[in-house]
Amino acid sequence: MELRHLVTFETIVERGGFKKAADELGYAQSSITAHIKALEEELGYPLFDRMGKTIILTETGRRFLPYAADIIKLYAKSKQIIQEDGQPAGSLSIGASESLMIYWLPDKIRQYTERYPKVELTLKSIDYENLSGQLKKGDIDAAILVDTPDWNPRELTVEKIHEERLTLVEAAQPPATRIAKTMLVTEYACSWRPLIEDYLKKETGYAKIELPSIEAIKQCVLSGLGKAMLPAFTVNDAVENGELAAIPTTTGNDIGIYTAVHKDKWRSRNLQAFLSLLSE
Repeated sequence: MELRHLVTFETIVERGGFKKAADELGYAQSSITAHIKALEEELGYPLFDRMGKTIILTETGRRFLPYAADIIKLYAKSKQIIQEDGQPAGSLSIGASESLMIYWLPDKIRQYTERYPKVELTLKSIDYENLSGQLKKGDIDAAILVDTPDWNPRELTVEKIHEERLTLVEAAQPPATRIAKTMLVTEYACSWRPLIEDYLKKETGYAKIELPSIEAIKQCVLSGLGKAMLPAFTVNDAVENGELAAIPTTTGNDIGIYTAVHKDKWRSRNLQAFLSLLSE
């Protein structure tokens, strides 16, 4: 049973088809078909039902899939253990929220790469609605994100590494033309959006404009379009240099920076070193 055949099988399931798997893995579609044929001959059962252009896992395929995934993960783990000689080396994939990737992580990444130059570090965006799935499938080894104090998903091992707060800000020099009360807000998928909604329930009369990124919100506030509640680490520089003005609030604005790892995840030296650096 060849590892590449198992990888092909898993990729077909994840991508939803032979052609998409071929594109993902860089094989000709005929090679993908040959891999599955060889695997089916070895197992003695078909793995897919082919109905025209549609493929569906057979019962055998559904039962075999988790074992194939375990073999692939075990191979990757054994390879990394062999490569480790006391110094972190090899690959490491970290998922990070947009705000941290722009405003908080760059200095940490610089420190990590200086200390561990043999590690090939990859940073990816987090899918908030499927974070457990990303970690479980191994798309990322760990996640670092901003969330509320009560965040504690069941399948993940979570550690708060830094306490933060949301800061209400507006342009330090409002535009000459008066603009109606406007709050610039993140998308609903954002972890701290409920805190903004709680504030708006008490401070009535605001119109809302929803924007897709922290940087877009910040630039719109700087232009005088409205106010925003953003993590302090994203606006501190602009407040200190006089571009933005912080507005005191009585609303609970506590948030935190967290690391998250799947509970079943084996922690390589690469990952342990990264998590340790973040906690310094």
